[in-house]
Amino acid sequence: MLEFPKWKYFLILLVLGLGVLYALPNVYQKDPSVQITANRSGQLDEALRTRVKAELAQAGITPRSVEIEGDNLMVRLPSLDAQSKANNTLRTSLGENYTVALNLASTVPDWLANLGGKPMVLGLDLQGGVHFVMQVDQRAALEKRVDAYAEDIRVSLRDAKIAYQSVERRPDNSILAMLAPGQDAERARNELARLMPVLNFDVTGNNVAVTIPEAELRAIAAGAIEQNVTTLRNRVNQLGVAEPIIQRQGEDRIVVQLPGVQDTAEAKRLIGATATLEFRAVVDGDAMEAKRTGVMPPGARLYTIRNTDQPVLLSKRVLASGDQMVGAKVGRDQNGLPAVDITLNSIAGQRMFDFTSENVGKLMSVVYIERIPTVTMVNGQEVRSVRVQEEALSPTRIAGVFGKNFQTTGLEKVEAETLAKLLSAGSLAAPMDFVEERIIGPSLGAENVERGITAVLYAFVFTLAFFTIYYRMFGVITSVALLMNLLIVVAVMSMFGATMTLPGFAGLALSVGLSVDANVLINERIREELRHGVPPKAAIAAGYEKAGGTIMDANLTGLIVGVALYVFGTGPLKGFALTMIIGIFASMFTAITVSRALAQLIYGNRKKLKSVAI
Repeated sequence: MLEFPKWKYFLILLVLGLGVLYALPNVYQKDPSVQITANRSGQLDEALRTRVKAELAQAGITPRSVEIEGDNLMVRLPSLDAQSKANNTLRTSLGENYTVALNLASTVPDWLANLGGKPMVLGLDLQGGVHFVMQVDQRAALEKRVDAYAEDIRVSLRDAKIAYQSVERRPDNSILAMLAPGQDAERARNELARLMPVLNFDVTGNNVAVTIPEAELRAIAAGAIEQNVTTLRNRVNQLGVAEPIIQRQGEDRIVVQLPGVQDTAEAKRLIGATATLEFRAVVDGDAMEAKRTGVMPPGARLYTIRNTDQPVLLSKRVLASGDQMVGAKVGRDQNGLPAVDITLNSIAGQRMFDFTSENVGKLMSVVYIERIPTVTMVNGQEVRSVRVQEEALSPTRIAGVFGKNFQTTGLEKVEAETLAKLLSAGSLAAPMDFVEERIIGPSLGAENVERGITAVLYAFVFTLAFFTIYYRMFGVITSVALLMNLLIVVAVMSMFGATMTLPGFAGLALSVGLSVDANVLINERIREELRHGVPPKAAIAAGYEKAGGTIMDANLTGLIVGVALYVFGTGPLKGFALTMIIGIFASMFTAITVSRALAQLIYGNRKKLKSVAI
C-alpha cells in the first residue's frame, strides 16, 4: 500500500549529500583583506611581504596573514576597521609602484574548493560593491566618426586614382577635400557619393565639400551611447561580476553597479580605460632632427618609443586600429615573451594585406594609446580631467605578408592581458569620465544579510511550530521537508554562481510558502480520506497520489511567472525570479518525494496501523 521504490531513497540521500556539500561553503565567512598588485616597476616578492608586515606593525595593525596568492599579495585582516586602516597605511607607503585595493578573501578550505564548492554570490545590496555614473563625451564620438569619414575619403580617392592635395576636417565638422590640379571634381563627387550615400557632397571649384546631415549627427550621438553600454557589458563580463546593472541614464550618462567588487582600482581601470592599438608605417627621415626643430616630413607624426627617449617618425595614416579588431587573446612570441594575437575584420585585414605585400622588409610600429581619467584637487574641489598617453612600441621589420591574423609583441604581461581583454570586449565609441562613484561597504551588506536571514528564519520557525502543533507527526515530516528544501536552494545557487539579493530573499520566502501550500494539500487530502473511513495506509497513499496532480499544476503556473520575470526583468527582478524558480523545483521534490519517503519509513512497516498522527 505504501510501497516506495528503493532507488528513490538513494536519490534522496544523494541530493541530501550534495546539498550539504555545496551549501557548506556558505558557513565560511570571507576575510576583510587588502589586495596589493604590482605595477610596471613593482615586484611581488619576499622583500615586499617583509616590508608590508613592517609597515603594518609600525601602524599598530596585526594582520591574520600576509601571503602571496597568485598575482597578488593578500593581507587578511581581523575586522573591517583594521582593513580600512591598513588600506590607508599601505596606499601611502607603497606609492605608485603598487595598486592597493580593498577585497574580500575566501576562507573556504582547499579540499572543498577543489570539489567546486564556493559560497553563494551576494548582490550589491547584500555584500556591497561599487556604483559608478559615467558621462559619455559625445563631442569626442562625433570627432572620431568625422576623422573616420576623412580617412575613408582619402582611401576612396586613392582607390579611384584621383589625386588630392589634402583631406582635412573643419571646425564645423565638415570635411574639405582639395584635389590636385587637373582632377575631375565632379567625378570625385560621384564616386564618393556612391560609396558614402549618407553624406552630402558639393563641388566648389577644384574642391569637394562634405557635410554630415543633422539626422546622421543625432544617430552618431545615440549610437555612441549604445555601443558604450554594449562594450561596458563585455568588459564587466571580463571582471566576472554576477548580476551587474549597466543601463543608460538620461541623454549622455551610463550607470554601472558591480556587486561584490571591492577592488575598485581594477574596476575603474578596466571599465574606464580606452586603451587601444594603432598600426602605422615608419616614415623615412631624421627623427632626432624633427624632434629638435619641430619640422615634420609630409604625412608624418613624431612619437617616442616606450621606456626610452628615442623618437620615431610614423605615418599619419592608420593601417588598423582597435575599432577594427574582432578578436584578441594573450599569447607568446617565439622567445616566450607576452604577446597579443589579433584578428582584424575583413576591411582592415585586406588593407593590412595590401600594405605588407608592398612593404616586405620595411619597418612598421604599433602605437599603444591609453586614455587615463585623473582627479586633482583645486581650491578644495575635485577637478576631473583626462590624460592621453601615446607610446610607440619598438619598430619591427615586416618579414612577410600577413592579413587579418597576426601577433603584436613588446608588451609586458599585465599590459598584454589588459589589452587583450579590452580589444576582445570591443572599443568604446566615445571616452567617458567618472562623474559619480559610491562604494557600498561590506558592513552595510552584512546588516542586510543579517536582516534577510532573520526574516527567513522567523518565517521558518513560525511555520514549523504551526505545522508541528496542527499536523502532529505529519507536521514533523513537513518541517523536515521544508528544511531540505532550503538546503537544496542554497546548494544549487552556490553551485551555479546564482546571485542572492534582498529581492532574492523575498523569492526564497515565497518558495517556502509554495512548499507549505503543497504539504497542506497533501495533509488535508490524507485527513479527508481518513474522515471517509479509508484505512490509514490507504489514506496516506491516496493523499499523495491525489494531491500530486494539483501540486504540479499550481507550481507550473508559478514557474511560468518566474520564467517571465527572469527573461523580461532586469537587476532585482532577475534575482527574485531565479530564487523563486529554484525554490519551486526544490519544493516539488521535497513535498512529493521526500515527505512520502519519510511517511513510508514511519508508517510503512506497521502491520496493524489503526490511526495516523495527523
